[in-house]
Amino acid sequence: MIDSQAVKNTCNASVETKGFCFYKCTNGIKRHLGTDSLGFPFFAHCTPANLSEDQGLIELLTRGIDYFKLKPSELSKTTILLDNRHLQKL
Repeated sequence: MIDSQAVKNTCNASVETKGFCFYKCTNGIKRHLGTDSLGFPFFAHCTPANLSEDQGLIELLTRGIDYFKLKPSELSKTTILLDNRHLQKL
């Protein structure tokens, strides 16, 4: 399962690392988190909050592509669950 969460930054965060999420009215960052079927995290990625969830998902999977390449061959498929906001542009 992959989802994102908009969170407020501290006052020490630089301008380049934060943005404003209009959907959640939050000034800060978005945490994109991928978990396995038991809820243990295996992918995590942070982006400015003004970046879309679609773009954050693409960055998350691009950075974690080695996980899928190194997966044992006897595991034939991987299912990724997303909420409906990720499906707008995919």
